[in-house]
Amino acid sequence: MIPPSDDHVANAVADAHRREWAFVLAATARVASDIDLAEECVQDAYVSALEAWKRVGVPNNPGAWLTTAARRKAIDALRRDQTLRSKLPLLVEPVEPVIGSPDDAMEHNGIPDDRLRLVFTCCHPALAREAQVALTLRLVCGLTTTEIAQAFIVSEPTMAARVTRAKKKISAARIAYRVPDQHELPDRLDAVLTVVHLLYTTGHTAPSGAILVRRDLVERALDLARMLQALMPDEGEIRGLLALLLLTNARAATRTAPDGRLLLLEEQDRSLWDRDAIAAGVRLVLDALHAGRPGRFTLQAAIAALHAEAPSYAETDWRQLLALYDALLRIWPSPVVALNRAVPVAMVHGPELALALVDDLATDRRLDGYRYLPATRADLLRRLGRWNEAISAYEQALSWAENDAERAFLTGRIAECADPIR
Repeated sequence: MIPPSDDHVANAVADAHRREWAFVLAATARVASDIDLAEECVQDAYVSALEAWKRVGVPNNPGAWLTTAARRKAIDALRRDQTLRSKLPLLVEPVEPVIGSPDDAMEHNGIPDDRLRLVFTCCHPALAREAQVALTLRLVCGLTTTEIAQAFIVSEPTMAARVTRAKKKISAARIAYRVPDQHELPDRLDAVLTVVHLLYTTGHTAPSGAILVRRDLVERALDLARMLQALMPDEGEIRGLLALLLLTNARAATRTAPDGRLLLLEEQDRSLWDRDAIAAGVRLVLDALHAGRPGRFTLQAAIAALHAEAPSYAETDWRQLLALYDALLRIWPSPVVALNRAVPVAMVHGPELALALVDDLATDRRLDGYRYLPATRADLLRRLGRWNEAISAYEQALSWAENDAERAFLTGRIAECADPIR
């Protein structure tokens, strides 16, 4: 057998990291004493794969190979620790296990999937909400610190510090990393929904790189949302989140042209949208709205449903969209929501009023570095025929964009504004 090339193995390991990290870590956590140990063993397994796969070839099931390797490393580490404790009983203070690792305990808590168990486990109420979400995205979902920082619209050093502080708090306070009981799940639900939503949005538009969509993250988020729906079928916000993901993903085939060019909502061929997914999403939205006072995911799903059901961009019910954004902003006063609200404001009241709102948002430090702020402002300026100002705003957005498809789109807009008569 001809041994595989170094590049082939490196690519296979990188692909397995993108696709299998969550599965491998969750399975390893079943036998590990704590999250840090599980993460360390999984990282070691990936390093081992780089050498082993050069000798024996890339396995048919890389995830199974990595899981077996990581679990063996965890068991070996636990045995070494147990041996040390037995030899030094008076010098070592017993420490409670961080994850309740017996398989029976994991099997009987009602959570159907290792990954979902670990998401609920990491969303520990003793941690601040942002720390819960960031730590879960980093450990369970395998996102990089850079990707998480972009999702939270903060700098990479700030996000790295948050994750580090969260880990230190877990260690110092000896917070037990155990799978929560059924009655504890509702208190962790909002953080879990936030994790799944941010995981999806990171896959829906990759923060950087040559591709617009990371299908592995999109599919992982959809899987988790469906499992949540099966686990807690009476929770309206779970229905809202699943609806939002289905309705957004229904447009996946039309977001880029055959040449890779980014297509805005108004340019997309609606006949190619996934009508089955839209119908399922709309049903879930209606169920969620009837379940009680809608939360932020249900209202976002209702917004997505209006877009999905509109015959064309021009025929969208912009007044109803604006009313939904107003309701969303009342319960979730996020600057990103306020920025997105500028689109229906422009359609209902004109781009000048929308521009004034966006200019006010420019003073909100929470949007520093957020590429869609200058991009939205640039589009409004373009619609008003203020070409030079639009170019400056597009250039600002371009300086903050790292995804190749978005950069190409912004570059094209700059060229259009430089020669608007063409």
